[in-house]
Amino acid sequence: MSWFEPHTLRNDWLGNVRADILAGLVVALALIPEAIAFSIIAGVDPKVGLYASFSIAVITAIIGGRPGMISAATAATAVLMKPLIDDHGAEAGLQYLFAATVLAGLLQIAAGYFKLAQVMRFVSRSVMTGFVNALAILIFLAQLPELDFRAEDVTLLTYILVAAGLAIIYQFPYVTKSIPSPLVTIVVITGLSMAFGFETRVVEDMGKLPDTLPFFLLPDIPLTFETLRIIFPIALAIAVVGLLESLMTASLIDELTDTNSDKNRECIGQGVANTATGFIGGMAGCAMIGQSMINVKSGGRGRLSTFVAGVFLLILIVGLGEWVKQIPMAALVAIMIMVSIGTFSWSSIRDIKEHPQSSSIVMIATVATTVLSHNLAIGVLTGVLLSGIFFAWKIAQIFRITSEASPDGATRTYRVEGQLFFASVDAFNASFDFKEALDNVVIDVSNAHIWDISSVSALDMVVLKFRREGAEVEIIGLNEASETIVDKLAIHDKPGALDTLLEH
Repeated sequence: MSWFEPHTLRNDWLGNVRADILAGLVVALALIPEAIAFSIIAGVDPKVGLYASFSIAVITAIIGGRPGMISAATAATAVLMKPLIDDHGAEAGLQYLFAATVLAGLLQIAAGYFKLAQVMRFVSRSVMTGFVNALAILIFLAQLPELDFRAEDVTLLTYILVAAGLAIIYQFPYVTKSIPSPLVTIVVITGLSMAFGFETRVVEDMGKLPDTLPFFLLPDIPLTFETLRIIFPIALAIAVVGLLESLMTASLIDELTDTNSDKNRECIGQGVANTATGFIGGMAGCAMIGQSMINVKSGGRGRLSTFVAGVFLLILIVGLGEWVKQIPMAALVAIMIMVSIGTFSWSSIRDIKEHPQSSSIVMIATVATTVLSHNLAIGVLTGVLLSGIFFAWKIAQIFRITSEASPDGATRTYRVEGQLFFASVDAFNASFDFKEALDNVVIDVSNAHIWDISSVSALDMVVLKFRREGAEVEIIGLNEASETIVDKLAIHDKPGALDTLLEH
């Protein structure tokens, strides 16, 4: 299907107009404190994160592969860029940051072009569940500084406003679902705060909002190999982490909306967005699970919701900044708590006792590693690694060798069943009796598959050991793939192979 097929364009942009616009408005308001906070994490001016959120949201709405998903500046990428500021100072580091953003985007475009999104097939359901639960916990933990009673500007009123916000979020849908309850929460809490002059933290306390539109600029850096040496490791890390978080989030939104998305197109969309963002003074970003969940739960499904979020964000910070900066943080905290509660897979706690132990271990390890490291990439890679280990162990157990001697005792046939690879090599080697006086040995692998160099080496060793004892060895039943790897890598039929074994 073409990216720009008329029917697809209509569905993506005009199939859910009212809900998409309202959801986009809610997301835009929620993006402001997040973008400012992520700018602070990276050590740059708030406008760097705000411009990035506008640019990335708008571009991915048009080019990205997952309608309804929100992409913007994120903590995952901000953390990776901070060393550039720390090591090279605020001014030079900022220029390197822009260059790294551009390069990261180009790497992501290349990943989409070469269809590297296929690696998502290796992410198990347990890892996905762990990813979702870890994000829910991190989203909640990120709200705690706004609820820290030891802070001077956090009072009893803060807790009352958060509680009121949560009450509106969960109770207003019983009145009507035509207006997203998070949007009602922001309007009501802000209205009360301004009407009664509540002394509470507001968006303005997070940082100064920009008052001009972004403009095109080239990173002020020398085009040398030294510059490439500085920015390439950072850009590569940003590209990998950004794509990993984006593709995981896209898969989650796929499930929530019961729709499919083009993951390779999403890689390209994220890459184009980051490349363009680096040229307007923004930092790299990727998909945002929290804002994507707000969008979906507010009714956003199409590209229009993401586009509106980006455009309205720019309008808010540039044209309506005087109003936006008065929004109490308590209202936004209430929304994010709702997101964390709705994101967490509560059924996964019940399923720990019912699911296989290995699946539960993978899920818990993914959650623990992600929360402790605050790095989604490390958590997901840990889960994928554990999933691979457990899978290999399970497959290795489905392996056996039986044998049968001929009536005259001169020939023994060994029948191999299962997958022969590095994890089953020990069981394979231990199944043969090399000291049994035999004239002929038949190794039947009709019900087996030989996968790697370890299994070919084990087969070589068995054949050569039997030949050392004077037996003739015949291998039968090789399937086409096994025969190919054996013919390419095996040495048991090559001259001098037995002499090499005897020497050792």
